Amino acid sequence: MPIDKKLIVRKLSFIEDDIVKLKEIAKMKKEDFLKDIINQTLVERYLERIIGRMIDINYHVLTETGNPAPKDYYTSFIEMGKKKFISFSLSQELAQFAGLRNIIAHEYNSIDYEKLWKGMRKFLKIFPEYLKDLNRLLKR
Repeated sequence: MPIDKKLIVRKLSFIEDDIVKLKEIAKMKKEDFLKDIINQTLVERYLERIIGRMIDINYHVLTETGNPAPKDYYTSFIEMGKKKFISFSLSQELAQFAGLRNIIAHEYNSIDYEKLWKGMRKFLKIFPEYLKDLNRLLKR
C-alpha cells in the first residue's frame, strides 16, 4: 500500500502546533523553567505527543514501503535513516528522544527537569531537519 500522505500531513500539523507552544516555553530563562511546575508539565506532555506522532509517522512510512515494522521506537528512527527517508545522522539524534518519550510516558524515573530543558532545546534545533526530510518524502 502507498504512503498515506494525508495522514502524515495531519500528524505533522499537530506536531507543528505543539512545536509553536514549546518554542514559547523555550524563551524562558532556564532558572525560571526549573521553578515552574506548570511549564515543566507542559513540556513533558508536548514532547510526549510530538515524539509519539513522529513514531507513528515512522512506523507508517516504513511498513507502507514494504519494510517490516521496527522492533521498538528507537529502531523506528534508525530505520528511517537507514532507508534514507530522513538523514542517517538525524535518525541517530532523534532515536535518543524515543527513550525520553518512554521516560515521560511511563515515569520510569523521576524526571530531571534540567535534562528535560536541555532535551527540549536540542529537539527544537533538530526538528526542522526532520520536517524538511519528510516534506521531501511527501513530494516523491
